[in-house]
Amino acid sequence: MSPLAARRAFALFGSTLLALTAVAATAPAATAATDPERVILTPTADPATSQTLTWRSDGSGAPVLQIAPAADPDRVDTVEGADTASVNGTFHAVTATGLTPGTDYRYRVGDGTTFSPWRVFTTASSGADPFTFLYFGDIQNGISTGGATMVRAALAAEPDAELAVHAGDLINTADSESEWTEWFDAIGPEAAGTMNHITAPGNHEYSLLSLSRYWTAQFPGAGNGPTGGRHLPETVYHTDYQGVRFVVLNSNYRNAAPLSTRSWLDTQQRWLEETLESNPHEWTVVTFHHPVFSNSPSRDNRPLRDAWLDTLEEHGVDLVLQGHDHSYARGNLTANRTDDPAVQTGTVYTVAVTGTKMYDVSDGNWTSNGAEARVQIADTPTFQAVEVDGDRLVYTARTADGTVVDAFTIDKSDGKRVTDTL
Repeated sequence: MSPLAARRAFALFGSTLLALTAVAATAPAATAATDPERVILTPTADPATSQTLTWRSDGSGAPVLQIAPAADPDRVDTVEGADTASVNGTFHAVTATGLTPGTDYRYRVGDGTTFSPWRVFTTASSGADPFTFLYFGDIQNGISTGGATMVRAALAAEPDAELAVHAGDLINTADSESEWTEWFDAIGPEAAGTMNHITAPGNHEYSLLSLSRYWTAQFPGAGNGPTGGRHLPETVYHTDYQGVRFVVLNSNYRNAAPLSTRSWLDTQQRWLEETLESNPHEWTVVTFHHPVFSNSPSRDNRPLRDAWLDTLEEHGVDLVLQGHDHSYARGNLTANRTDDPAVQTGTVYTVAVTGTKMYDVSDGNWTSNGAEARVQIADTPTFQAVEVDGDRLVYTARTADGTVVDAFTIDKSDGKRVTDTL
């Protein structure tokens, strides 16, 4: 068993000093949940020195986090949490700050009497150390069967993965208690509580014009998104992890801003440009739900393409991870082709699905907008593993049985070369 996989299975022990600050919020308590449940790690802007946790309880007691350096488990610090929402129980959040990079911490959450099990998370290192992250498309349908199978296959195949990126439509019905229960069961309490989950909202996280009541209660974001725009402060953010800046955008203009689409998308574009310009790291990964190049014959998201494509290309974003079209695709602008048909030099755009609902595929929206789909696959749920190591990135898409359906590398040792390797 690898060290990281072991840390997820056992409460190991480590040492450091830490300061703790509760996430501020206001909401009344409810009385439907029982013991602490749905404990999940969501990233701060700097996961090397801080960590946010959210969870739900019956709200009968004041929420607290107990946390200790894993090498010194008796040095437990207790911090009061904050109630953040009342949705079939009371949701809570807390952020631990002043943590030491690359260090194991054991923790539990509860009300001072009833607690979750002790688990361990590891802060990011302060440098660009190698790591692997997972990428999931829409889990949405067949969550307890197909989605759960894919997630568990991913965790088994990549036990050392340190992050998971979810490109929207985690569930099918925005405020369905049963579907959110299925989603957390599919992820499992160990993976939810020991690795950070970077989540972008999809259209199924909306009910007409309203964002799911569960969303910010479970995924509060890093708090560094745009200050204006409907739903943007709580759904758009960036987090830096070991040499990679991960950027989350909200592509749901039809739901969040049907009457002010252009200004809503432009607000994100301006923030995105500032975020990319200030990126101190070698790598950039952007995720949102609706593809800029649709994989489905009848779909087109031109407002997204008009607002964001130039910014993504001009700033050399490495990966754009998307969902929505219930099929698999990977491609790039044709302008970034080289003399070698297996090599291109620009941003990689992917579409993936992890659940059971499938759509037909077509490259028409790609080719009519100056792009090419190098790989397109219908009726195939996948999970993706991305390894980042220095100036090299390795991307692999697999089915549940381990079959590789797409693979490429990005090498920045001399310029930038994206090479098909399947």
